[in-house]
Amino acid sequence: MKPVLIIQQVVLDTADYFIDFLATQNIPFELRQMHAGELPPASIFGYSGYCMLGGPMSVNDEENFPYLRQQKALVREALAAGVPMIGHCLGGQLMSTALGGTVTTTALPEIGWSSIQVTDTQAAQDWFGGHSTFDMFQWHNETFSIPHGAKLIASSAHCPHQAFIIGDKHIAMQFHCEVKHSKVRHWAIEEKADIDALQHLASVQSSDSIVETLNQRIPASNAMAHIIYSRWIRSLTDI
Repeated sequence: MKPVLIIQQVVLDTADYFIDFLATQNIPFELRQMHAGELPPASIFGYSGYCMLGGPMSVNDEENFPYLRQQKALVREALAAGVPMIGHCLGGQLMSTALGGTVTTTALPEIGWSSIQVTDTQAAQDWFGGHSTFDMFQWHNETFSIPHGAKLIASSAHCPHQAFIIGDKHIAMQFHCEVKHSKVRHWAIEEKADIDALQHLASVQSSDSIVETLNQRIPASNAMAHIIYSRWIRSLTDI
C-alpha cells in the first residue's frame, strides 16, 4: 500500500506511539522532518494518509516557517482527494486554519494531563470507542476554531475545542495522544522553567506531578491512542 505521510515539525516533538501503531498494523510511512531542513512533498498524491505533528511555533507564523503554508495546502488537497488526515496539537491547528478556521491565543494555556469530555454524538462515540471521558496530555497556548463543515467531538474544562472531525475520515486534535513516557518526561524536566512560570494557573500541572504520574498515565493514554488510530486507518485510501 501507499505510505502514510508524517510531518514532524521540531526535533523533540516526535511521532512516538503513532509510528509504533503503524508498525504493528504493517502500514508503511514516510517521515518528513522540517527541523532537519526537509520539506513537505509537492502533492499528497502517492500517500494513503496524512499526519501532522505538534510544535512550539504559531500556526499563523508562515513568514518564519514557510513550510506551514505548504502543509496547509496539502490539507486542502487531501480533503479534496479524500486522503484521511490526522492532526496532533499544531497539526490540528493547521487543519483548522487551512480550512478557513482561526487559531488564537487561549485564555488559559494547558500543560499537563487534562480530562477530555466526549460529545454525545454517534460520531464522537465511534472515534473514541464509546468512552465519555478520558485523560490526555496537553501543551499549548493557542486554540483552534471549528472550521465550516467540521463537527466538534471533544472538549475540556479549560479549552472547549479539543477535537473535531470532517466527514468520517479526518480528525484534528488539540491534545497529544501520540506521546510516550520519554517524550513527556523530557518536556517536563527540560522545559520546567516554562512550566513554573505558569504554575499559578489552574490549567497547568507541576513538572514534578507530570513526571511522578507517568507510569500510570502513559499506558491509558496509549490505549486511547490505539482506539483513535484504529478508527482513523479504516479510511486509508488503499488499505
